[in-house]
Amino acid sequence: MRMRNLLPFLLLALVGTNSWAAGLAAFSSAPTSQLPAPWRVLGLPERFNKPVTQFDLTQVDGQQVLRVRTDKSWGSLVHPVQESVKPGTLLKWRWRIEQALPRSDIHAKQTEDSPLKVCALFDMPLAKVPFFERQLLRLASWHAGEALPTATLCYIWGAKEPIGYEQASLFTARVRFVVLANESTPLKTWASKERDIYADFMKAFGHEAVTVPALIAIIIGADADNTLGQSYGYVGDLQLIASPPTP
Repeated sequence: MRMRNLLPFLLLALVGTNSWAAGLAAFSSAPTSQLPAPWRVLGLPERFNKPVTQFDLTQVDGQQVLRVRTDKSWGSLVHPVQESVKPGTLLKWRWRIEQALPRSDIHAKQTEDSPLKVCALFDMPLAKVPFFERQLLRLASWHAGEALPTATLCYIWGAKEPIGYEQASLFTARVRFVVLANESTPLKTWASKERDIYADFMKAFGHEAVTVPALIAIIIGADADNTLGQSYGYVGDLQLIASPPTP
């Protein structure tokens, strides 16, 4: 696994240095133009010589939202959480793209970019990870000097892939993509999304686990460093909604 493609998920260190968050901090109610804590921008180390995707707050349609801009860049906005995931647990958000990345395509490593993605990171016990992938994770963790999250779901804005298409990253099977928008999706139009992350996890990783492990972080990301493109879009507040208790 190349370090460039593991770095989006080198987040346990960030989680460990922030207080656990109850819920997800809202962009709409942030008192200043600064990103609300504990959201934190993660870029590549300087030795990679890659620009960082830009994340800031702006007003769109009278509401404060997150603006995400790429320019041959890579970056993630990370929010640590500590949530148990029960059947019916929902992750909800809205997003829109103003300028897409038409050359992106997750079927090839050299084009594995996305103008927007929302990812959920899970604390899968390492013993549950298949042997070969477990050894790669141990090696990568040794190089990184930190433990790595072991299971990640990424809901992406794709290009050529059909909506609903699912695939493991070509760089690491510990990351699974679910395409929720593509080149046919209207630009400059808000779209609301709602995902049952319990069901999605079990579909992607259920062959490895009988239950869903704790959720440890949510990421908003965008990258154009492979296709050397430019994009920008917006994301509204994200919500984690637990399933209602059984009567």
